[in-house]
Amino acid sequence: MSEVKLAAELRSEFGKGAARRVRRANRVPGVLYGHGADPVHLTLPGHELLLALRTPNVLISLEIDGKTELAIPKAVQRDAIKGFLEHVDLLIVKRGEKVNVEIPVHTEGELAPGAYLVEHVLNALPVEAEATHIPESVTVSVAGLAAGDAILAKDVPLPKGTTLAVEEDAVVVQVLAAQAEEPAAEAEGEGEEAAEA
Repeated sequence: MSEVKLAAELRSEFGKGAARRVRRANRVPGVLYGHGADPVHLTLPGHELLLALRTPNVLISLEIDGKTELAIPKAVQRDAIKGFLEHVDLLIVKRGEKVNVEIPVHTEGELAPGAYLVEHVLNALPVEAEATHIPESVTVSVAGLAAGDAILAKDVPLPKGTTLAVEEDAVVVQVLAAQAEEPAAEAEGEGEEAAEA
């Protein structure tokens, strides 16, 4: 897992107006909390933070007034229309500490021949991992699966040091039979015949 270094500045102004001024300066307001410490209000570089957040559960090394803190993103607020970052909550972590996170689940392989669909019941799998070794994602094979088959949480291969934080029997991925719709023209024709009779 990669570690991203960001220079953060302490923030003393609060409220909508102050947040707008911070965003106009291409920075993002945020809060750093955890380990019983008082929340620290920060501003972070907008573009660098946006790039860092492309990696799920990225480990961020924050430089704040000459001190370094390790953190992971806990909540990210984006503008619903334009997609820019509005606010970020960061959780302080320590090296060697276990944290609960959700990691994306990817599928690979071809389903059995037929009209089948893969349904992701869990798009992200809750796991517990060491803060500096959080897996970016997990991949499961759906090769040869047919309707009615499912992959449970206990069947997902996890990297060493990572454990499930969800019940072992939780369905992660299941295979469904594709539903064929009747063409609209045939359905209308049947209705007309019934009306004539």
